[in-house]
Amino acid sequence: MSVTLDIRLKRANKVYHEGEVVAGVILLVCKEPLQHHGVSLNLEGLVNLQLSSKSVGVFEAFYNSVKPIQLISSNIEVAKAGKIPGGKTEIPFEFPLNTKGNKVLYETYHGVFVNIQYTLRCDMKRSLLAKDLSRSCEFIVHSQPQKAKVVPTPVNFTITPDTLQNSRERSALPKFLVRGKLDATNCVISQPLTGELVVENSDVPIKSIELQLVRVETCGCAEGYARDATEIQNIQIAEGDVCHGLPIPIYMVFPRLFICPTLETTNFKVEFEVNVVMVLHDDHLITENFPLKLCRV
Repeated sequence: MSVTLDIRLKRANKVYHEGEVVAGVILLVCKEPLQHHGVSLNLEGLVNLQLSSKSVGVFEAFYNSVKPIQLISSNIEVAKAGKIPGGKTEIPFEFPLNTKGNKVLYETYHGVFVNIQYTLRCDMKRSLLAKDLSRSCEFIVHSQPQKAKVVPTPVNFTITPDTLQNSRERSALPKFLVRGKLDATNCVISQPLTGELVVENSDVPIKSIELQLVRVETCGCAEGYARDATEIQNIQIAEGDVCHGLPIPIYMVFPRLFICPTLETTNFKVEFEVNVVMVLHDDHLITENFPLKLCRV
């Protein structure tokens, strides 16, 4: 006998804030009446921490602190054991998004070593011969907007061979001068990162200029921390040997879910940086790094 189970939330965008109510319906579709041993719904918010392969085995104490951190968990019985009539059945439900104690609902974030996820899971128990049915659905939590006003702090930068920090043979580097500015490094998540960049001169032709958004995830405990930087997105803002003296706009929209407001807790940190990367024709790679502070207003 075919039966389908689905969870439908009332909000199309599935975005909720702490203190709000997650409401929706459980949808059951079956051709004939269906016997079951109860339908339950579970709401869970977890932070999953993972160690990168380079850190595994380095810190013994990590294995205790890398357990998933539970932010919220509640369970309700939606329907007692009984019979569901044939056709389409909708069972409404409501869950308040309230935490116990002093826990905070962090914003939904899908990273590499840190994952913050909120899910609804519906389980329908059935007789021994029939398989239990289960369905999961993720919803998104946004952190509360901060009260303080965000004052943009523009950053002017100049990139020359002398300003580079990790170059081994400075004398072998070609001569170049790049000036630019970022309009703000304390950014509002819903607004783009903007600025401009001007190539004043370069001895070697330029191949490409790129903007690289990087997540820096730190997992750890008192014994030590594992800090890993990984790329989120890379957008090219100029291709080929650009005109010298011409302002090139910097414009990057922050991707949803893969970023969250800058977060610092006892067990983990999530921070963000942007790199301005210039690739020369002789394959020299010149990178200027800017830490970002992201917030929601």
